[in-house]
Amino acid sequence: MEFQHELIIPNEGLPFKVFLFEGGNGNYVREKHWHTSIEIFAVMEGSLSVFLNDEEYALQAGELIIMNSNEIHSVRAMEENKTVVLQIPLKQFQEYFTAQRFIRFKSAARRLPTEKEPDNRKLAFFIEELYKVYTAGEEGFDFRTMALYYNILYLLVRDYRETKAQEKEIQDSRRLDALSKITTYMREHYREELKLSDMAVLFGYSEAYLSRMFKKYAKINFKSYLQEIRMSYAYRELMHTNKTLSEIAMDNGFCGSRGLAREFKKRYGILPSEMRKSAQDVENSLG
Repeated sequence: MEFQHELIIPNEGLPFKVFLFEGGNGNYVREKHWHTSIEIFAVMEGSLSVFLNDEEYALQAGELIIMNSNEIHSVRAMEENKTVVLQIPLKQFQEYFTAQRFIRFKSAARRLPTEKEPDNRKLAFFIEELYKVYTAGEEGFDFRTMALYYNILYLLVRDYRETKAQEKEIQDSRRLDALSKITTYMREHYREELKLSDMAVLFGYSEAYLSRMFKKYAKINFKSYLQEIRMSYAYRELMHTNKTLSEIAMDNGFCGSRGLAREFKKRYGILPSEMRKSAQDVENSLG
């Protein structure tokens, strides 16, 4: 497993980012990561699965899920889908923070049995409509876009905001803020030989302390984290290029095709050659 910090850049001229999920064609895995922005997945067609704290939430058309700031999550979309993603910078909610730079929203997809279920239909409608209006770009769309956006913010604060937070949850979020600088560096240099000791020196920590930070706050050790970054990029090349397994392995920091195959089977339960053949067979059957 591997957790990456993701930098969110809003759409030009807007205080948010809205787009179609990049895994819409299926056969897609987005490795574990986090970001400071609030992120909402609203499935319009098809299905996908979101993993939060290693628990799977399977979403069908018409359903949505909210990922909070610094909440570690991953996405798996094996089938075709049409999913709108809305990313809202944390600072948009600064007047409603539960603690310093901290706010949490609940989601019907992962509510407790005793909790009242928010009506996701309204929120899903506004998110889908926001995407349609923004991409259509018709005259006056900027006013309609912002009107829909503020409706979304209003619903989030009124119906989804949690007013209580545990101190541990707040502290964990802040530690992930600190880790984000390190994980960003690792994502940019994953093809190179990276060692925990080198990262510790580079970012001003002792090796032992940095190791504890990964295990305690990201719930993973440094080596597994690095391997998962490499595996996620190798998976994409396997599914979307004609490169040989040896080329993919060397391009993504593995010692060779055997090392890639071993790690791949450990994660997906199938050899990379078998995964590629299966995907090609499906594509050929569709025409």
